[in-house]
Amino acid sequence: MGGLAVESITDEAVAAYHRDGAICLRGLFRDWLETLSRGVERNMQEPSAIATEHALDGGGGRFFEDYCSWERIPEYRDFVLHSPAAALAGRLMGSTSVQIFHEHVLIKEPGTAKVTPWHHDMPYYCVDGQQVISFWTALDPVPKAVCPQFVAGSHRCGKLYYPRLFDDGSNYSYAGAGYETVPDIDAAPEDYEILSWDMEPGDSLAFHFLTLHGAPGNTAPSRRRGFSTRWLGDDARYLKRPGVTSPSYPDIGLMDGQRMREDWFPVVWRAEPGSGAAETKIAEGAR
Repeated sequence: MGGLAVESITDEAVAAYHRDGAICLRGLFRDWLETLSRGVERNMQEPSAIATEHALDGGGGRFFEDYCSWERIPEYRDFVLHSPAAALAGRLMGSTSVQIFHEHVLIKEPGTAKVTPWHHDMPYYCVDGQQVISFWTALDPVPKAVCPQFVAGSHRCGKLYYPRLFDDGSNYSYAGAGYETVPDIDAAPEDYEILSWDMEPGDSLAFHFLTLHGAPGNTAPSRRRGFSTRWLGDDARYLKRPGVTSPSYPDIGLMDGQRMREDWFPVVWRAEPGSGAAETKIAEGAR
């Protein structure tokens, strides 16, 4: 299968990603829609032990979330190992190697009022670095009114915000200095440059782990299935957070500053030495 070629990610797109922390790439994974849709349906029928339903409290609709299933769901594994996603991540990050961190599925059925609270992803994770990126791929038409929203440039603000629970928006119990509560962006949206887009199936949002983002409920007549993959570049290193992370990886066995272990997070893509050409590497040591 194909998709958008690495060479078609323009210098302007790379510059916009580094400036704003989030961009929309049209048709990025259009060729993978059927595969990913089958995988999502399999995932919903066979959720993992950490899957969550966020909107079954009488508010209507359904907000399903699951992650870390790419090795057990064949369609996800196919995408991770054989799509151009890792090479595209390397191009945008400016990295010579790319590891898969995990995948993350977020599905809001029509009539789901539940919002995704404003947050950024880095403090949830046991990883630190600047060469880190997510792709959020739309599997359905996504009107701008229900599209994930991003605060332009927030990845460059130099702040770390407490992770938040999606159920009620409360902060994680992180017993350590250096974290702030996410500001109330919705109270004064005019103070921020907020990015969102009308999206077609196969369009993908590329964003930095530090970019503040959230998402409205789904008032659209169609489902809002978002399939995310998280990728790590050359400078990504393990960092123990002052509380339980999500994903938790309790037995990872690393110390601060160590490279993320390749048997858990395989290197999927590496640039050919000295040539600048892309070469896909299929890892044999996945768990």
